[in-house]
Amino acid sequence: MDFEVQRCSRHCAATERELKPGEEYYSVLIDEGANVERYDYSKDAWSGPPENTVAWWKSKIPDRVVKKKQWAPNDVMLQFFEELVNRDEQADMRYVLSLLLVRRRVLRQEESETDEDGNEVLVLYSPKRETTYKLHTAIPDESRINEIQDELAKLLE
Repeated sequence: MDFEVQRCSRHCAATERELKPGEEYYSVLIDEGANVERYDYSKDAWSGPPENTVAWWKSKIPDRVVKKKQWAPNDVMLQFFEELVNRDEQADMRYVLSLLLVRRRVLRQEESETDEDGNEVLVLYSPKRETTYKLHTAIPDESRINEIQDELAKLLE
């Protein structure tokens, strides 16, 4: 069965009250013959899923003031990563950036090796550049985490 799920109406189907940012609510998909309809209910008006329910879930109206960060394009991030490759004093930032690039599927972790000193080395591959990078794992300490986060945000947003 194919059907399209509508967006949240931001109004309670039972009370017609507007759902406020940060408020929890319940949504249901109800089989209505040829259509599947979505209805949203405030937490107070929810008494369980009605008959003919196909699915239901609990969610929260997002806060409007929260602005999602827009990261730099992947090519810019990869270029910055390559600039950090030979900067040993920023090994922890390079490591954090590499994890972000793996998460964004810009880099792919091929394997993990151990060097002669017993340190972990990540082997990362860039399909776009057809390049393999070997990088020591450099987990930042607590005092550096916020600093790295702020610095990357300034450079890459």
